[in-house]
Amino acid sequence: MDKKTILFDFDGVILDSFEGAFEVNKKLEPTLTEEWMRRRFEGNINDSYIDEKGRPATEEEDNEFFNLYIPAMMKFKIFPEMLDVVKKLNENYRLIIVSSTITGPIKEYMDGHDATKYFTEIMGNDVHKSKVEKIKMVFNKYGVSAGDCLFITDTLGDLLEAEKTGVEGIGVTWGFHSAETLKRGNPVALVNTPEELVAEINWYFK
Repeated sequence: MDKKTILFDFDGVILDSFEGAFEVNKKLEPTLTEEWMRRRFEGNINDSYIDEKGRPATEEEDNEFFNLYIPAMMKFKIFPEMLDVVKKLNENYRLIIVSSTITGPIKEYMDGHDATKYFTEIMGNDVHKSKVEKIKMVFNKYGVSAGDCLFITDTLGDLLEAEKTGVEGIGVTWGFHSAETLKRGNPVALVNTPEELVAEINWYFK
């Protein structure tokens, strides 16, 4: 039987990035609040509004953000114990990063922590801006169905996108969204520490 597939969000799950990302955004938008930034991730971040008047970000603004964010990201820390978690999961599952950050910098960051080897593929914002479409790409490329996959994320938006493909999710509470927000996406489980992930994933696929 082919390996079951674990889809990992990157920012907020593996990478401790909320505060750093907020500071970068504040440089571009001085009036930005933490509350409004978190709300942007209640859907696909590429579709979210950059202000309360409902104006979406332009491609130029996106590029400006990444030009500031990527160098900052390289200095962020991985959440404690996550390297041990992905190493252990890699023994029994196919691991794929599905992120709204750009593929190349994620790979460079993970290379720096000797962790790229645990992931079969990294699918960033340059692969497709929709996580729905990226999940469908996983189905097609690896010959798996929704029931063979599980999405690990810290945002409501990801849970809702995964739901559109039939993939269920586990919400982690150490990232961008609180347990209360994540519950709106009907996760199969909520975990408060990385150590809980392995047991929950094994239980799901049992």
